[in-house]
This record gives sequence, C-alpha cells and structure tokens, in this order.
Amino acid sequence: MADPASRPAPVHAESGMAPPASSPSAAEPRRGFTSTLKGRAATQPEPRHEEVELEETLRPAALEDFVGQTRVIANLRTSLSAAQARAEPIDHCLFCGPPGLGKTTLAHILARELGAQLRATSGPALEKAGDLAGLLTNLRQGDILFIDEIHRLRPVVEEYLYPAMEDFSLDILIDSGPSARSIHIPLARFTLVGATTRQGLLTSPLRSRFGMVHRLDFYEPAELVGIVQRSARILGVPLEDEAALEIASRSRGTARVANRLLKWARDFAQVEGSGRIDRALARAALAALQVDEVGLDEMDGRILRTLIEKFEGGPVGLNTLAVAVGEDPGTLEEVHEPFLIQRGFLRRTPRGREATPSAYAHLGRKPERTQSTLF
Repeated sequence: MADPASRPAPVHAESGMAPPASSPSAAEPRRGFTSTLKGRAATQPEPRHEEVELEETLRPAALEDFVGQTRVIANLRTSLSAAQARAEPIDHCLFCGPPGLGKTTLAHILARELGAQLRATSGPALEKAGDLAGLLTNLRQGDILFIDEIHRLRPVVEEYLYPAMEDFSLDILIDSGPSARSIHIPLARFTLVGATTRQGLLTSPLRSRFGMVHRLDFYEPAELVGIVQRSARILGVPLEDEAALEIASRSRGTARVANRLLKWARDFAQVEGSGRIDRALARAALAALQVDEVGLDEMDGRILRTLIEKFEGGPVGLNTLAVAVGEDPGTLEEVHEPFLIQRGFLRRTPRGREATPSAYAHLGRKPERTQSTLF
C-alpha cells in the first residue's frame, strides 16, 4: 500500500492545478463531506437530469415488486388479468398525482406485464398533429403509447387524439382550400397511458375517454421504508432498519426523494464512514443536506422562521413573504407551500399566510400572541 505522504496532491476542479502544500502546523482541520444537493435540490420531487440512469436501475419491473399504492395495484392487476384472458389491450389509462410517486414506472410495468412495446413521449414534445400521427401509425396491436404531462398537450394535437382513442383511426386533412381532402388512416388497437400532475387542467373530452383513472397518493413511512430497503439491496448498500426509517421519514412521502436521499447517504457512508449506513450516519448525512426530521429543506424552514420572527406568525401576504425570504412568489406558492400545508405547518387565509401551532412546536417556539380575527 502506498505511503499517504507519497500520494499526488488533489487537483483543483476549476483551475486544474494542485493546491499549494501547507505545513503540518498550519494544516487546516479536515473538511466534512459536502453536497451540491442542499435545500430544494435534495427534496424536489421532480427528476434531476443526472438521476435518469439511477431511476432506471431502481424501477420495479413487475407489479409484485411495486411497493405501496395498494388500491391502484389491485385494480391494475384485475384489469390486466381480464385483458389477458380476452387477449385484448387494456383500456386507456390515466395516472394522476404529484411527481415522484411512480406514474412512469407503472406505465413501464403495464407494458412488461402485457408483453407490449412502449412508446414514450410527453405533452410539450408533441408540437403539431404530424408528430402524433407519426407515433400512432407506427404502433402495433396491443402497444402502449405513454404521454407524460398529458395536460400540456396543444389543443390541435389533442383533437387528433380523440378519434384515435375511440375509433382507432386518424382523419388527416391534406392541403387547404378547394384542393383540400381528408385521408382516413386506420390504426392498430393500442392503449394510451397518460400521466399528469395536474388533473384539473385536462379537458373534459380528453378525461372522459380514459377507461381507467388512477390517483397515486403520497406514501406512508412504512411503505417508504420498504422502498428504501429494496433500493439498498439493488445498490448493494448495507442498511440498518433504523437508518431506513430515518431516510423514509424525511422523504416527504415521495419515492423519488427517498431514493435520492439513500444514494446520498451511500456516498456519505463511503467517504465519512465504513460504507455501512446506520441511524447515526443517516442523520449526519441528511443534516449535511439541510433536511430536517420531517423533510423540511432550508427554504421551508426559512419561510416558517420568517413568518414567526418577522410577522408574529401572520397573516402576511404572499408577495410580502416572498420578498422577506428572497424567493419568487410563484415558486413559493407552487413549490414550497403545498408541502407545508400538507404537514399542517402553514395555512392560507383570506388575509394571508399564517403559521400554525405545529410550526411553532416544530421550531421550538411559543406563540407570543393568540392568532385570532380582528373582530
């Protein structure tokens, strides 16, 4: 084994040059393992670009491997059994719910269970009717067309989807004016699987054409423990049960966040520990990400502290609160507030945002006054 003193000096990531050597007497204390995932990057339910390969590795391949969403899985198993017995494609299916809960995973599972080919796209990617026609005409009998973020389909594309879902045909208009003519194109019987995080933005004609609509809910801590333990086995990470519970309890009820935190804990254990993740190491790893015991990130905590310390718990308007914490009002309303409201730390009132007694208790504070109406 090489002498540590003879090892080459580390190269600086930006300059490409080795840092200057320092004498032992002037040596700085060892720096802790730092992360680029701090704050919102660690707890966001939307996928990060560099996580695509990881998600493919951890994605369940069959219904029996899928943890949680018991009611949805039971209904899908019934639909699959009936369709396979009749040798027919299953009905068009819509998965809705917050990001990171497994909508895309279930679409892939359906394709595998049916032995069908899956063609995946997204609503924003289909810019014109010709894009959709190209996908539909290349589908074979029983294939699955998966459209993520289907609520973002352009109206002209959506209108071409109606006859394809109902009659399995396309009517394409060629040219315009006196020379215009319509071409009828029959399609193979396929299954459309849509995924949306905002079901309310779907038009009624499109929503009514789905034979099955399944809503995915946030996972319970016990379910997230099972997800974390399964992912740890796939990654080959020694993980204690208490550490799995620690990671699960801070995952904001989202499978994607749980896997992200597990991956970070694995990296942290390899650098700062022996490679095994126990409860103490899991806590240290998540503290480095600034994710607290209930899954609040740095901005979530800043919002609650600002409400309590600067505005006496509220009520305070959205724009005023956004200026106080240095965040965009839209990001505050759409990204941070939903989780704070779900956990009972924040409430929206006609007069503005208010911190709840649970928020005071979580931060170890006592209300300085009783929050009540003016009259």
